[in-house]
Amino acid sequence: MNTTPKIDLDKYRLRRFVDRLIDMGEVEVHDEPVPLTAVASIIERTEKAVLFKSAGPDKAELVAKTSGSRKRLIAAFDSTEEKIYDDYFKRLANPQKVVEIPSGDAPVHAVKITGKDVDLTKLPFYPHHAFDGSCYLSSAIDYVIDPATGRRNVGCRRLSLRNRYETGTNVTAPSDLKRIYTACVARGEKLPVTFTCGSHPLDFVAATMRAPGDELSLVATMRGETAAVVKSLTNDILVPADAEMILEGYLDERGYVEPEGPFGEYMGYYGAIHMDPVFHCTAITMRKDVLHHTLQHGSAFVLDQTDSQNITAIRVEAEAMRLLKASGRDPVAAYMRHTSGGSNTLRVSLRQRSVGEAKFAIAALFGGISRIKHVYVFDEDIDIRNDKQVEWAMGTRFQADQDLVVLTGIPGMTMDPSLQGRRTGAKTGFDCTKPLGRDGEIPLTRSAAKVFKGPARFQTIEQALSSAPMFYADLVEGLGSDDGREIACALDELRQGGKLGRDRDGRYHLASAKPGMTAIVGELYHDPNTGA
Repeated sequence: MNTTPKIDLDKYRLRRFVDRLIDMGEVEVHDEPVPLTAVASIIERTEKAVLFKSAGPDKAELVAKTSGSRKRLIAAFDSTEEKIYDDYFKRLANPQKVVEIPSGDAPVHAVKITGKDVDLTKLPFYPHHAFDGSCYLSSAIDYVIDPATGRRNVGCRRLSLRNRYETGTNVTAPSDLKRIYTACVARGEKLPVTFTCGSHPLDFVAATMRAPGDELSLVATMRGETAAVVKSLTNDILVPADAEMILEGYLDERGYVEPEGPFGEYMGYYGAIHMDPVFHCTAITMRKDVLHHTLQHGSAFVLDQTDSQNITAIRVEAEAMRLLKASGRDPVAAYMRHTSGGSNTLRVSLRQRSVGEAKFAIAALFGGISRIKHVYVFDEDIDIRNDKQVEWAMGTRFQADQDLVVLTGIPGMTMDPSLQGRRTGAKTGFDCTKPLGRDGEIPLTRSAAKVFKGPARFQTIEQALSSAPMFYADLVEGLGSDDGREIACALDELRQGGKLGRDRDGRYHLASAKPGMTAIVGELYHDPNTGA
């Protein structure tokens, strides 16, 4: 047993985080009794996290969507919008350790249920989507030890209720757990597994990462400090001691023997029914005042509210910024589109310094982040979270014959229905940037109202134009006018006196001209529509 430092076993407790979200106004609270059949529709119709005080006949406290928005995840990191990526990588760069504590000190071991007393039907499994194969507990984080190497692995899993002692689970997609389990099946061995149900959002961030070493320590690393773990009652697996609830047991040695699903998946479609292993529960432990936990998952038109999409977005955006900086680009922002189905669409903005930078960025992102299907690159003047600005730039800065990048024969997301069963598909990049080196040209300048400010700097039009050529609105501001009509008349006086000129961008100049006429300074832009 290790000598443990003093660890606050409530700091990363889910209930404490929910209290914080309530203070932030991020939680819709239902005090009234709610049947389990009503839970999913209530969760789906609000953008907030949801706390049920009395869910189902067992009157369970159940919270949903604690990671269902960017604001909540930034709060979980105790960060800000400006610092979130730096804080993410700062934690990754400073690995933390886990320390085992005795069972008697672990809050999640306050209540212990083992053997024939185990009854999964007392837990708030509920129907998530209209065509799901059963009722589900969707918030399980799985902890296993690879018997072949001793390496500890962490992932996320759903559990579908079968009876008091068994659930189905999904181990079909490529993962370390699938590799470990199929090797056990080949040897005729059970695979011990422990699930935590009710964890801080940072534990989910750790569970969705892949690391070459011991993944249990990722939990502590994402928290940014030492984490207390406790040994399971019926197997040798260590798990966070501050979880709300734990399910212990094993995946049996028979392999993929029972149909599981359908289930509403992360792309907003149902995952098809398929054969999967069976989980046998040997122990349930929980806090005395357990707070049950569920995730919003897979509802097609509210994917931006799902826990998995928001967690994925933070990780992918941070990685995109890192990749772009490493490739010599100057990125301003990155934004995963949660609603695109599987968070497979990425927008980035950058400061261009040389020709072709947008396409270099597209190549770097496709090469470094496999899940991305579409990449849109914009200039720094576009707020990539603003759909109006994005659509404007797409409509005015993109030409498909020059700015479209298509890569074919690339492995795609396995659950993407547009692949129609193929293993490879296409990835597409959209260069929605302005021509480099032409900033300031009027035909390429975004139009918007001018905000007039500041005191008068000049006393006359001639004095102003003697300092530099100026646009009309700058003259109005420079002379301190709150009207502007008298400035137009003053310019006409110069015109009548043969002293006014204009350049191709519309700036006014002091210039020699025929009285009553405006001189053209330099050459005008060629109009491709009229030929003039």
